[in-house]
Amino acid sequence: MQARLKGKVAVVTGGVSGMGLGIVEMYVREGAKVVVADIQESKGAALEARFRGDVKFCRCDIRSEDDIARSISMAEEEFGGLDIMCHVAASPAARKGLADVTIEDWDDAQAVLLRSHVFLIKHSIPAMKRRGNGSIILFSSASCKTFKAQTPVAYVVAKGAVLHLGRWAAFDLAKDNIRVNVIVPGMYLTSIWGATVGASPAVADLMPQHLHEMASNWQPFPRYGRPSDIAYAATYLGSDESAFVTGTELAVDGGLSVHRPPLDPEYITEHLQNAKKMAEDELAAEE
Repeated sequence: MQARLKGKVAVVTGGVSGMGLGIVEMYVREGAKVVVADIQESKGAALEARFRGDVKFCRCDIRSEDDIARSISMAEEEFGGLDIMCHVAASPAARKGLADVTIEDWDDAQAVLLRSHVFLIKHSIPAMKRRGNGSIILFSSASCKTFKAQTPVAYVVAKGAVLHLGRWAAFDLAKDNIRVNVIVPGMYLTSIWGATVGASPAVADLMPQHLHEMASNWQPFPRYGRPSDIAYAATYLGSDESAFVTGTELAVDGGLSVHRPPLDPEYITEHLQNAKKMAEDELAAEE
């Protein structure tokens, strides 16, 4: 069977862990060359060594337009062009509501969760025009479809705006044969959960394996999302199989966009704190 992404070049932000890593692994398996744009340099170097010749790492803080531009340029310089831009990287916003949010909270959340999408699109356009077409894949969240009280307002607003940005960009770029679609994930066990309870990066990496029970109750479908679930969607949207698909929202969320089962905030906090403690104990045992 022919690889579905053979001959294509992709940039994947946030590609060293979680959903982004799942996408990178599948993209390489399907024949693509990939630039991984991320701030985690040691993990990026390890990933480049693992997929030598197929993956290049570029340190990229998605708050920086210069870093974004450099990541796109690397795709052309190292692999000859850009066909797919897949923007997975994100961070949790400050856990504050409207009554408590600060200017700093708001501006940082919008820089990471919304503005970065704008500038990744901006810098992908010339490279994709040179190829004659392209696929841009943005990431929103089911949290802007069905709310829960503890979700930060800055996060919900930014992720909701990504949906509208995707529709506008799809309309604006159709004349250039550039497609734009938005993936809407639900509950995925990634290290981002550690940041919500102040875990160190090393602890946050270990926490997901201790959150299976909480995650399985998060959405109507009785299991949590796996990186491969997102990777299959991103592969379809990056491939020629979706050549006539643009301006869509693809929910890969086990039904969370349809219904959010009620979960007591204390239940969630307890599971997160327990997972943090177990991860800390694991690290201590290894020392």
